[in-house]
Amino acid sequence: MARKIIIDTDPGQDDAVAILLALASPQELDVLGIVAVAGNVGLAQNAKNALKIVELAGRPEVPVFAGCARPLTRKLITAEHVHGQTGLDGPDLPEPTIALEDQHGVDFIIDTIRAEPEGTVTLCALGPLTNIAMALIKAPDIAPRIAEIVLMGGAYFEVGNITPAAEFNIYVDPEAAKTVMASGAPITIMPLDVTHQMLGTPERIAAFTSAGNASGAAVAAMLGFSERFDLKKYGWPGAPLHDPCVIAWLLAPEIFEGRLCNVEIECASELTRGMTVADYWHVTDRPRNATFIRSGNSDAFYALLAEKIASLP
Repeated sequence: MARKIIIDTDPGQDDAVAILLALASPQELDVLGIVAVAGNVGLAQNAKNALKIVELAGRPEVPVFAGCARPLTRKLITAEHVHGQTGLDGPDLPEPTIALEDQHGVDFIIDTIRAEPEGTVTLCALGPLTNIAMALIKAPDIAPRIAEIVLMGGAYFEVGNITPAAEFNIYVDPEAAKTVMASGAPITIMPLDVTHQMLGTPERIAAFTSAGNASGAAVAAMLGFSERFDLKKYGWPGAPLHDPCVIAWLLAPEIFEGRLCNVEIECASELTRGMTVADYWHVTDRPRNATFIRSGNSDAFYALLAEKIASLP
């Protein structure tokens, strides 16, 4: 039986690849809906990008919702310098022919978790955690009903990518991240520590092109655009691929290694705002509230991606 998931996202090239991976796995994952959040670019453009991706995947029946247009308490910070003005620069995708759902994305999350049997809906968070935090604030009764929250965000050993101390998704809305960490729901974190191991080398990107389908070509174009920033920044043989790690965890958890530990979010300090303070070595007695993934098999990760993306139109 397919695992029921809601994808919360700010697409973003790597978000788009994660969405495609989920939509390419109908036997394993039942995508109940996709909710856009402000992050990489503004909400309206992120929502449009999500519509483009479900059409690219040949899955226009998957509903797409717009969520929160700004963080809980702070001014929105975006990342056009990485993702381009559209957030999805690279491929020339047509304007979507399907429309957003009328319902607010936060209400969709709440209503779906309440309607489905307890412990059956997993939230896949690929962007800032504003929508999920708002759902938990508005409806705290949903927390014990959530099967798992799997999120891309934070870092411990790799520290930060938007500031010296913070990863982008957490930095944009640290108060939202703090709310999620305190929710009591099962949480798995895909931090920079593991995503920086998933390097999109030219050989790995070529595998998407050789698939001969529109989705593969689009993925290659997306990664070819977004990697230019990271290649210059890090000087590595390829750029890291972040958000698909969330979906890969659901499909093949054996690819990854980590441990249950305490993770807290720094909100007060301007110097370390958005820092994920992970007690990976259990040096405190703070409650262990998240599984923090530290490493993964990059060859297996890209093999999974290539196989699944090749199955799409």
